[in-house]
Amino acid sequence: MNENINYDIIIVGGGMVGASLACGLAEGAEQLKIAVIDANAPNFDWDKDSYDMRVSAITRASQNIFKNMGVWENIVEQRVSPYYDMFVWDAGNHDRHGEIQHGEIHFDSADMGEADLGHIIENRIIVKALYQRMQEMPQISLYCPTRLEAIAFNQDKTCLTLQDKTKLTANLIVGADGTRSWVRQQADIAVKGWDFDQAALVTTVKTEKYHQDTAWQRFLSTGPLAFLPLTDGYSSIVWSTSPGEAQRLTEIPEAEFALELEQAFESKLGKIVSVAGRAVFPLRLFETLNYVKPRLALVGDAAHTIHPLAGQGVNLGLADVASLITVIIDALNNKKDIGDFKVLRRYERWRRADNRSMLVAMDGLKRLFGSELSVVKGLRGFGLNMVNKITPLKNLIMQQAMGIGGTGPGSKLK
Repeated sequence: MNENINYDIIIVGGGMVGASLACGLAEGAEQLKIAVIDANAPNFDWDKDSYDMRVSAITRASQNIFKNMGVWENIVEQRVSPYYDMFVWDAGNHDRHGEIQHGEIHFDSADMGEADLGHIIENRIIVKALYQRMQEMPQISLYCPTRLEAIAFNQDKTCLTLQDKTKLTANLIVGADGTRSWVRQQADIAVKGWDFDQAALVTTVKTEKYHQDTAWQRFLSTGPLAFLPLTDGYSSIVWSTSPGEAQRLTEIPEAEFALELEQAFESKLGKIVSVAGRAVFPLRLFETLNYVKPRLALVGDAAHTIHPLAGQGVNLGLADVASLITVIIDALNNKKDIGDFKVLRRYERWRRADNRSMLVAMDGLKRLFGSELSVVKGLRGFGLNMVNKITPLKNLIMQQAMGIGGTGPGSKLK
């Protein structure tokens, strides 16, 4: 058993965000000694014909971050699904003549002069590429599966005690351990937020008609329903609804579920031909009161969680990663302590504004499209249709969503 092993940075959480942080730091600062700790060992032994139920809509900004880490090519070689269009519409509202009036908006990569709008990628494929990259980097030590027993924040170092009593010390601890972050709890950092009283049902389906490499989203009164394109004509489903309804949808027979899904989607892609396993995840929105403390930083879902309706969760986490990497490398170049509170506060100020604006926007959209008031339904339908007619405005909205509307943190990794 080793004791008192010293690192520059220890990252708790080896998911997409934590592993990305490790790869980016090792790529940008070869002198750093980094440890990554996760309670679970990733499983890379899966049926090649199956699809992961958890997928992410990776933006251009996140794609650039992966490129800078040297993992994008590996991800593409495994399996990615670029999408070229996005079609969004609401459930509609009856006008004074009793006719249903829909609001809709269509985003087209060709209108923007872009090769695509983004990529739908299975989470397990991203994690596999990141782990393969970490294993190529001698600066990174992997501790997984490993559980943590205690953490002690001292003035000049932080000490972590593993379950086997091994002690690791570091100048900086990063909590990348998700929504229920153990690191955040141990650091006594409070969160401000609420449950949506919604859950997301996820599955993979094959449809009668090809998905046209398009991301489809319909806003229902109970929550958004998304069909995200995968390879070979399959689609990843994210259906947000009440927890009780989500549970019911997982328990009904497959044929009955397929019919209900088809009807909720207005048969845009014809019949649902096949359905894979179904799972349900609760939905929350929160932000921590602090992203940093002396010798501690939080990234990704450990710091903030949003509604999945725009698929921005992992992209926000990757923007956190890119910003924190920039801050750490700048500190190293200026001979500053990377765990110093003043250094870390720069990261917090940088990311809090962007993350909070996205949290507010997503919460506002969820409330707007969840309203059953006739006047609200009419206004949102009118708004969608008006924006759909103004191509420059539409393109500006999509540029912001893709992370190409300015100089994002991903451009500063190298």
